[in-house]
Amino acid sequence: MPSFATETKNELARLISERRCCQKAELSALFRMGATVTLAPGHRFGINFSSENAAVARKTITLLRNARPDLHTDVVAVRAKRLWKRNSYRIRVAPMPEVEELLIDLGLMKDGKLTVVPDRSILRHSCCRAAYLCGAFLGGGSVNRPESSYHLELVSESYGVANFLYVLLKKMEFPVGITDRKEEYVVYLKEGDSVMDFLGMLQAEKALERFEVARNLKEVRAQVNRLVNCETANLQKTVDAAGRQLRDIRHLQEKGMFEGLPDLLKETGEARLAHPEASLAELAEILCVSKSGLSHRMRKLQRMVERYTGSR
Repeated sequence: MPSFATETKNELARLISERRCCQKAELSALFRMGATVTLAPGHRFGINFSSENAAVARKTITLLRNARPDLHTDVVAVRAKRLWKRNSYRIRVAPMPEVEELLIDLGLMKDGKLTVVPDRSILRHSCCRAAYLCGAFLGGGSVNRPESSYHLELVSESYGVANFLYVLLKKMEFPVGITDRKEEYVVYLKEGDSVMDFLGMLQAEKALERFEVARNLKEVRAQVNRLVNCETANLQKTVDAAGRQLRDIRHLQEKGMFEGLPDLLKETGEARLAHPEASLAELAEILCVSKSGLSHRMRKLQRMVERYTGSR
């Protein structure tokens, strides 16, 4: 069964923006997260892109052909050599002069050199920023299933790329963090609201709906647990109070003082002995008195024990 992250990527991979500026921004981020640039004789550049998700690979090819239909591309599926490892899909753009033009257009190259961070001109519009983050997620992102902990991350081997994503999300007012993990840099979101806002921004409607349903279910379960814990605590208090009252009454009986109690206190003691598991409210109803009135009688019995038996 596909993971929640895979299902989310599959959904996003089916969405192709009609705006060329957004397509360019998304392709730029995809290449930032999962591509390498090769150099062939004659100062000709090529591009190799790899993904473990077939849908992401297909979308990358579509965006690439929309951007430069004149480029020669081929795709190879590479079988995983190890058990439980996924197959990978490698897209190769053959070295040719037009590749450099594409790299410049995508903000990946300037003045004949590869850039560490993208040209901000491709992120001029808010829709392009969302598209760029979509490409970053498809190329190097992951999100936990909503039934577990809330966690979404974008992973890059380049600190410059990771820091750029961190700053971008920070400016968009996401509660984002950044850390390193071995030889990678991780930009992450850990709050339910922020993960939902991120998925909503990318227009991952099915993933967002599942996330919201799971989150509401978790909140209901948490509320039920709180109520059960509260009820359990109240029940324990009732049991403890009843046990203390029974001990007080039996102390008085052992000292021969119970029969000499005023009628109301004696009646209260007998009712408690007859109903040892009753709550104070239930006992008050049996005696036809208010709960506060019964509580006052119990305190009198307690003080008598403290005064005459030295049991406290």
